[in-house]
Amino acid sequence: MAKITRKPAPRKASVPKKKAKAIVAKPKAPARKSLKATRPNSTKPWTPAEIHEVFSRFRKANPEPKGELEHVNPFTLLVAVVLSAQATDAGVNKATRALFEIADTPQKMLDLGEERLREYIKTIGLYRTKARNVIALSAKVLSEFGGEVPRTRAGIESLPGAGRKTANVVLNMAFGEHTMAVDTHVFRVGNRTGLAPGKTPLEVELGLEKVIPAEFMLHAHHWLILHGRYTCLARKPRCEVCLINDLCRWPERTV
Repeated sequence: MAKITRKPAPRKASVPKKKAKAIVAKPKAPARKSLKATRPNSTKPWTPAEIHEVFSRFRKANPEPKGELEHVNPFTLLVAVVLSAQATDAGVNKATRALFEIADTPQKMLDLGEERLREYIKTIGLYRTKARNVIALSAKVLSEFGGEVPRTRAGIESLPGAGRKTANVVLNMAFGEHTMAVDTHVFRVGNRTGLAPGKTPLEVELGLEKVIPAEFMLHAHHWLILHGRYTCLARKPRCEVCLINDLCRWPERTV
């Protein structure tokens, strides 16, 4: 029987592979500069005369600035400040107007009770936790301070829900102490203008207390809060109407 020899199948012509297109990374758009993170021009420190001029202008424009949290006595001020954490003053006022008509003392607040208190403040963020703190601080004011809001920082800070900023506000507004409460507005103004740069509220607080003349300290924190709230805004500062735009150290000011 004849041997059958099979011829190998012809190889297919190899098709050259297409070269992969080089991927060219698109250049990233420059990140938008955060106004909050912007640091002042530190090459020109403030002089005492300039700082005096700043607060002289604030005083002339608004001789008796008032806090915007509504209250009728030191206790209701304390409660309002505790409720204002991560909330607006307007939102707190809307909730507390009816509340303070029936509960303006620690005993009346305890008589109201946590459950009913929640109904009054439920439009405020974190209202459940805040209601619990208000009832607890009311009990402590009664049991440890004779029903009166303590007049010391340590005493106020010992109350549930009250921290350093709360103590500073109450000591200043209720008892006339020369304290500097640093909220988001004061923190921004202190850093942006260069008056008191700092990475934390405490650094800004101590920096402001160090440079502001004593004659202005009673109202200084209100002037700075109002300036930050209505003029030196976070996103679009109104430099064109700023009382101190000629002195401000912020390099991005628009005038």
